[in-house]
Amino acid sequence: MSFLSADSTRALEHLAALEAGGPGGADVAPLERLRGIRSLVVALEADPAALRAVREALDAGATWDEVADAAGLSPSAAKYRWAGDDEAIAGRQEASRKRKRDRPSTVPTDLPGLSVSEAAKRLGVTPQAIYQRVTRGILRAETVRLPDGRTYKRVFPDEGPAVDEG
Repeated sequence: MSFLSADSTRALEHLAALEAGGPGGADVAPLERLRGIRSLVVALEADPAALRAVREALDAGATWDEVADAAGLSPSAAKYRWAGDDEAIAGRQEASRKRKRDRPSTVPTDLPGLSVSEAAKRLGVTPQAIYQRVTRGILRAETVRLPDGRTYKRVFPDEGPAVDEG
């Protein structure tokens, strides 16, 4: 009896069939191979077999360090993923999904002015020099707050007085 779920088993069998399509799957279109690989990865990530294996290992006396090593994770990441009962794990996963939905990881491209690093590059100075010029009133800057709470320091080098570099 397989320890993998039916979905993981199907994805694995599909990928094996693609591999059998020729040496290295050469007769199979590259995008089809990629889809097969991603399907297997997604199925394995959702498969409860990993959680069962972790619980069985811990029950048999394994430490979190050993579990983490076997999973290729840090001990804290392994505990975050698998510690506790099903309800605690589901709660952490939902909280993580909510954070990702609520706080995008990309910086908006439509912000006014320049970032500190962009202004530094344009003026040929370090970011620290930009902060000093803002503090001294040589450059205008403002903090832009987005509706989701993220803030960005934006610099307006074209609006400040000319800087005497002499």
